[in-house]
Parts: sequence; structure tokens; C-alpha cells
Amino acid sequence: MGFMGLMGLRAEAQNGFNMPYSQFGVGLSDLPYSLPMANRTGGVVYTRSGDNFINPFNPASYASIGMESFVFDMGANIQLTRLQNNDKGVNDADGNISHLAFGMPITQWWKLAGGLVNYSEVDYASVSQGIYLDSSIVKTVYDGSGGVNMAFLGSAFNILGDNASERRLQVGFNINYLTGRIQHAITYSFMGIDSTHYKPSRRYRETKVGNVIFDLGLQYWEPLGENYTLGVGLTYKPYRKMNVTDLALIYTFYTSDQSLADTIFPAPGQSAEFTSTLEQDHTFGIGLSFERNDRWRVAADATFAGWYGMKYHEGVNPPIMGQSALTTGPYSRYALAFEKIGVMDASTYWGRISWSAGIHTEQGAMRLMMDGQEQVINEWGFGLGATLPMRKGRSLLTLSLGYRSFGNKDLLQRNSITFGISVSSCERWFVKRRYN
Repeated sequence: MGFMGLMGLRAEAQNGFNMPYSQFGVGLSDLPYSLPMANRTGGVVYTRSGDNFINPFNPASYASIGMESFVFDMGANIQLTRLQNNDKGVNDADGNISHLAFGMPITQWWKLAGGLVNYSEVDYASVSQGIYLDSSIVKTVYDGSGGVNMAFLGSAFNILGDNASERRLQVGFNINYLTGRIQHAITYSFMGIDSTHYKPSRRYRETKVGNVIFDLGLQYWEPLGENYTLGVGLTYKPYRKMNVTDLALIYTFYTSDQSLADTIFPAPGQSAEFTSTLEQDHTFGIGLSFERNDRWRVAADATFAGWYGMKYHEGVNPPIMGQSALTTGPYSRYALAFEKIGVMDASTYWGRISWSAGIHTEQGAMRLMMDGQEQVINEWGFGLGATLPMRKGRSLLTLSLGYRSFGNKDLLQRNSITFGISVSSCERWFVKRRYN
């Protein structure tokens, strides 16, 4: 459908962000940066694991959950965003729950985790005007809303080593259920034309998502002498082609009372529902970490896929919303982080706090065909944060600040600052108490 007349972009009509890029596919995803544990490291996640937080980006990490423990992890974030298009720009702000997650042991070698995260969001509004027929003006309004949530349930297994404090080989998997509804609409209004012959019209499509995807993970640590450890993390998402249900309507209406005049789609005897598809490509992730035990850690991640996110194919021809400008091509993400590790038995509280900083870059995060040329849209950003122990137990409070820059000013640049907070409660639930 083209790229929505960005010179007329506006934010005031939306309750949340105005995100023009979210019109494509199943919307924009802020993963992994929307979770404070990833935001504070610039998106480094593949070698992250611990007994008192949940890392859904590598399911092998669940194996680090200790025996006799139940972990409940939840977080929220506030995002400040500026959309910039050459000399024009708008500011926006929004807040959301980032995640809800839990983890628990089943046996000494088998751990279970699950939760809910926001997978993607659609939220945009834009207006453009053009000349039509007898030099009259046609006003086009593009708007969309909705999004997709992801519920996950995963298991992880200790292959080498039983004790949660030992370095080991661990593997895991997630079963992820994507669910949500996405609405897109285009409204055409004719200005200065006889409404008897030219009525305003509207195109509307609602997509219902309810699909299962999978991902696999592995983590391994190799001691290097007494004080250093090398860590490796691997993840894999297999290719999936999935059906989704669309409901669409194209109609003209009377300006006076907005009542329906004529239905263009569906035609008589044709159903308004049809089946479209989503495609997820093979996605590989690898992470390396080098740790000075209980002092500091350096870690790096790399991610590779044939394209970014989900590719949507509308199931009718010609397409309800017009030809999409989205194209696909190789996608990669790189991230690097440094962390000063807090010592739990330090003599001062400040010595128990962990501090971190990280940077990331994404190549081919989106590709758009504009004026016959493919525009490759990249992203870069950084993150800072701290993890504060709570009370005398293993519960944690994580604070994060992240910056991300997506796109460019010649097309549209999205700069955002995300403040995140999460609380990870790690309690001893499975202890058999003894009484004298």
C-alpha cells in the first residue's frame, strides 16, 4: 500500500505511539529490548542465565533455576519516542507491562518456565492528500491498531552437572503461542467533487493470529583455570509457514451520517473471511561470554535470518490494502556488553549491585521499495542498567535505560528511549521444614 504519506504523519489521534513502520507484517517488535534484563545489556541474551531471573530468549537458561526455588519475574517500561522526517517531527510517550514469567524445578536436572511477553504492536495514523480527476483533492487517511502477544512454556535440562552452582551443558526448548488481532484501514474522502457521483470509501482488514512457533537453545561453560570461564550460547528458530484468518470489507459510505452506501468487497455470494499466511524464516543465534568469576563478564551475541520477523501474505488478489512496499532480505543483529558482577556476600550493599552496559546494531531490520528503489532500514542503540539485590535473599530489582535509533531522516527516523524496571522474586517454596 505504499508508505503512507509521512509528511502528514500525526500522533495526537492515537492512545499510544504513532508508529508508521508498524503497518507492515504483524507490526513492530521491541524484543528483546522491551525486557529490562536485555535492555540493560544492549540486547545481549544468549549466554545470560541465573537462578533468580527468567531469560526467555535462550530456553536452555531455565536449567540454572535452583532446587527448592520458585522464580516469579515481572517488569514494565516507559518509552519516549521522536519520529523525525527531514525538518518535521513529533514526540510521543507510552508505558506497558513488558513481561510476566515464572520458573520452577521439576527434578534436579529438569526445570520448567513459562510466561507472557508482548511480541509486536500495530499503532499508526497518517494523512496524505493528492490531486484526483478534475483537479479536486482526495484525502487519504491510514490507520491501524492491535498487536500480538506471545505466551511461552519451556523446559530445560542439565546434561552435564546436577548442581545449579556448577558450570555445565544445558539444553532447552520453548513452545510459543502467538495470539492477537490486528486492524488496518484506509479511508478516501473526495473534496470539491459532487458527492452524488463520488462517495468516500473505506478499506478495512482485520487479521486474527493464533499460531504456534518453537525455539531451541543450548548453553555451555568451560572453566579456564581457577578464575575464568568461557560461555557459549546457541539458539535456533525453525522455519514456519502458518495460516491466519482475515476479515475484510471495502465499501462506500455517505458523508452525512457515515452510513454504508455500496459494498465492493465481498461480492455477492463471496465470504468476507479468507485465509492468509505468515512465514518465519530459519533464525540462528550465537553468543560468547568471557567471565572473571564473580568479578566481571564480557559477552557478545550475533543473530542471522533470511528476513526480519514475520512475513505476511494476503490471501486475496488483488490485495485488500493494496500492494505492500515491504520487501525481504538478509537480516543480522550484533550486540556487545560488559557487566561488573555484584558479589552477594560483599561487606557493603554497593558491592552487591551488578552494573552493565551494552551496544547493538541491526542490519536489514526492514526493507521498503520506495520510488523503484529498495531502502534498507537499519538500527543501532545502547543500554545501561543495574541489578539490585532485595533484602537478604536472592530476589532482584533490575533498572534499565536503553536508546534505539531506527531508520533515517530522509524516509522516517524513530529515536526512542526506554526506561525499564523488573522485579524477580526468588523464594524457597519447596523446603520441607523440620521441627524438634
